[in-house]
Amino acid sequence: MQNIDIRQLRYFLAVANERSFTRAAEQLHMTQPPLSQRIQELEVSLGLTLFERGTRPLKLTEAGKLLYERASMVMRGMQQLQVSMQNLAARKSPRFVFGLVPSTLYARLPEVIRQFREIVPQVEIGVTEMGTEEQMAALKDRRIDIGFDRIVVEDPGIRHVLARNEPLVVAVAKDHPLALLGEPVELARLCREPLIFYPSEPRPSFADLVLSAFVSHGLMPDQIQEVRELQTGLVMVAAGVGACIVPQSVRHHGRGDVAFIDIAEPISAPLLMRFRQDDTAPELRQLLTLLARLYEEWGWPIPAELARMRAVSDPAVSRHVP
Repeated sequence: MQNIDIRQLRYFLAVANERSFTRAAEQLHMTQPPLSQRIQELEVSLGLTLFERGTRPLKLTEAGKLLYERASMVMRGMQQLQVSMQNLAARKSPRFVFGLVPSTLYARLPEVIRQFREIVPQVEIGVTEMGTEEQMAALKDRRIDIGFDRIVVEDPGIRHVLARNEPLVVAVAKDHPLALLGEPVELARLCREPLIFYPSEPRPSFADLVLSAFVSHGLMPDQIQEVRELQTGLVMVAAGVGACIVPQSVRHHGRGDVAFIDIAEPISAPLLMRFRQDDTAPELRQLLTLLARLYEEWGWPIPAELARMRAVSDPAVSRHVP
């Protein structure tokens, strides 16, 4: 099978939308024979027939319907890419991008980002979901400016700051026997429940942190099912499929069909920030200073590194920092 190019997809979509080679050729400002030839070449390349040519108007085969769905997505993506590049070329304001793993999405980060936007209104803020390895690569390529994650990956060019250790809780259906007990549950008891881990990929991930918590207590769950996303895990929990260990901040998710139970053993997951060692951008310093202030408002212990940065930017508090 040869590679499919964008022009072939454009020709195919034109014929599929017009349901006629003649009208599609007119739309594309070409004659019909070359268009028919290009579609035949595409079918030969795929080894599949895309149109039922004996019908008027033309109909898509099952293979054609699938290609139409996927080709439409590709073309929309190309259009969005073109718009993004045009906006980038026209933009004069700086841009600051957050990279987040799914398990950090509820750790008050929306509030942080909202207040950061108020502090730097001249900066375009971007937020993208990406795993650990992707964050590391994106920082080095300068596609993101800061990452929030659970996993440390040693790299001399990347700086990690432990933002806080977040307690873990277990999510169960609201009518689950454990929810009705109204008391913390032990890990040994959870081992007998079907457990839902997330994300299944990429690895390492939050799922590995949860599994290591069991192993460190000499335990291994009897039954584990992995899903790609936290949202999927919570839907399965609500359906009674199993229990899912999540960061405490997920309590604020707002699902009325899920109960969150404390775990008897004190287990937690680190919330980490990572950024480039050589990054001297004022926006990064402003963000870290904001975090230190918010930690104080929330009553959270302020990491030493954030406290030092706040002292540098605000001499009034510098005498309180060791």
